[in-house]
Amino acid sequence: MKNPFKREEGGLPAPHDPARHWWQNLPRRDSFYMTLWTFLCGVILTAGLMAAAAYGFLVFFGLLVNPFTRTLAMPTLLMVFILMLAAGRGRSKLRPINDLVHAMDAVSQGDFSVRVDAENVPGDMGALASSFNEMATELGGLEMFRKDFINNFSHEFKTPIVSIRGFAKQLERDDLTDAQRREYLDIIVSESDRLANMASNVLLLSKLENQTIVTDKTAFALDEQLRRAILLLEKQWSEKEIELDVDLEELEFFGNEEMLNHVWVNLLGNAIKFSPRGGALAVRLRREGDAAVASVRDEGPGMDEDTRRRVFEKFYQGDTAHSTEGNGLGLSLVSRIVDLCGGDVAVDSAPGQGSTFTVRLPIEEHP
Repeated sequence: MKNPFKREEGGLPAPHDPARHWWQNLPRRDSFYMTLWTFLCGVILTAGLMAAAAYGFLVFFGLLVNPFTRTLAMPTLLMVFILMLAAGRGRSKLRPINDLVHAMDAVSQGDFSVRVDAENVPGDMGALASSFNEMATELGGLEMFRKDFINNFSHEFKTPIVSIRGFAKQLERDDLTDAQRREYLDIIVSESDRLANMASNVLLLSKLENQTIVTDKTAFALDEQLRRAILLLEKQWSEKEIELDVDLEELEFFGNEEMLNHVWVNLLGNAIKFSPRGGALAVRLRREGDAAVASVRDEGPGMDEDTRRRVFEKFYQGDTAHSTEGNGLGLSLVSRIVDLCGGDVAVDSAPGQGSTFTVRLPIEEHP
């Protein structure tokens, strides 16, 4: 019977062998433990040499005549030199740790601009310092985003509330005509709808940002979903007399139907909003390899480079002329949903040439 504990000729050592790769258990040369070990060895060795030299000096000049003093002189000198060297060299060796402690204290106080020197610190301490700098940078970005979000959120909510209050006060007047009352009531209703829509979008976006997995997937016809989204917005594009150019390839898709419906409604609604009266709107859907590619093209004013780069940010509205018609959250929702689905969304636009939003989604094989 073959002995399972016997090492084969020419083979690897047995896993249980205590001598197997013993050198791998030693600390790395650039590790914190190795740094501490070399520091202690260096201090003790240097202190021993200095103590021996001082002891020899004292003996040579006859300063250690008493046997009791001579016995205590060597350990006393050794301890004195160890303390002196540890205090001197330890200050420089422990400086990265002290800097890191002070920096962490600053971060705990809300200062995310603090950084520690990571280039001149070798080994694990240098890696730790680099990680700390990256963490401080990320926290600073999150803090800036939080402040911007709160400021924008407060402003966007305040605007319709102030508008509703102002027109409600106007309705208290007795000299208003029926036409003016109807106009003010329409504005109040419109601003109320805008406020409710904003609240719904904020809640939905917050939910999606804390979601990492797409659930409730079903198989459905993606082209039919796009057609339903177009019909849902019929009132908007009919009022602006927009000509539709729809070319949708039959495509079965496996995913969260409700989430993707938000994508098409937001993209189409955005395109209708920026399209001129009597303009054209093109909607395309096709399959490219293992991906479904949908595009929405309008003939609106287009976007410059700065607007195109920031168009998916929360509350960002590049065209202030249409700021009262939205809340700057629709495209943020689109971006987050597409990202959750493992796809990507891109925009191609130039001033005066309209905009084309293209969504690419991976096609999954459903069970």
